[in-house]
Amino acid sequence: MKRVLSYCSSAATLLLFSGLSLAQSSGNWEVARTIDGHPDLQGVWENNTITPVERPEVFGDKKFLTDEDVEFLQQRMAQIAAEGGDALFGEGVLAAAFSGEIKSYDPSTGNYDSQWMVDRKIHRGTSQIIDPPNGQFPARTEQAIAAARDLAQHRLDHPADSYTDRPLGERCLSFGAPRLGSGYNSYWQIVQTRDTVAIIQEMAHDVRIIPLVAKPHAHENIKLWHGDSRGYWDGDTLVVETTNYSDKSSTGPETSRKVNVERITRISDEAIQYRFTSDDPGSYTAPYTREIIFDHTNDDIYEYACHEGNYGMANILSGHRAEERLAAQSED
Repeated sequence: MKRVLSYCSSAATLLLFSGLSLAQSSGNWEVARTIDGHPDLQGVWENNTITPVERPEVFGDKKFLTDEDVEFLQQRMAQIAAEGGDALFGEGVLAAAFSGEIKSYDPSTGNYDSQWMVDRKIHRGTSQIIDPPNGQFPARTEQAIAAARDLAQHRLDHPADSYTDRPLGERCLSFGAPRLGSGYNSYWQIVQTRDTVAIIQEMAHDVRIIPLVAKPHAHENIKLWHGDSRGYWDGDTLVVETTNYSDKSSTGPETSRKVNVERITRISDEAIQYRFTSDDPGSYTAPYTREIIFDHTNDDIYEYACHEGNYGMANILSGHRAEERLAAQSED
């Protein structure tokens, strides 16, 4: 069932500049706290922003949307929603708003329609990447470029020789952690105790259990799909450091060297500021930082029963077997 949401239209949650809401910046708001005195981050939070990861060329060096930009985007988003056509995943909303062209997610097999998607939220940033200041990812390493080229060629030559040729998400193994894609199963639920924080990602229904007590990371020989996380409070900000990623958890090279640091700060009753810094020397020549506004929702987290409904994998493999038979017959 489609969630029914509204645009982020209140002054306290729509007009967000550098992570500050109007309510907070005016000094009229105080963060709610748990019995232990820490900010209460609990609840369900939606990442339905249309803010792209990288800043589109149309914005140049402009870091924030103007009132006119917001009004234009609201009008275009309403038009797109009224058309009821193809679903707009990720950054597709912003691209369609400015180009006027709604591109199908997967024209080769048929697309989701808009009923699969939630209404998206407008925030003021023109890119999630705030460092580097140009709103773009740092340059990729030569090793990463070569690995991507080799993977693309492998999938062209061997699209489905076996299940191992398919991406981890298709295999229902992992969609990554933290998963930061917006608009589709992009909800998180946070549960706190004094010593632990649990973050439930709706996509694949993964739960990250994060200790908040002094405890060393797992031994360097222990590698995990979603890494090994440790948390602590820096004032009113929850900081989560994750190491020990498995090289198999990403298509990039030397993923085991990656260190991610998340900073989660409640900035109003209706929003949290999420900052994510990734130091991934195998893939990028420098670290980068993203900022996303998560909005509070009264909606529930839904089960993502990936394995139980994963008939797609059997069909992919059987389809490729059929292609191989046709190719063999044409050679006879």
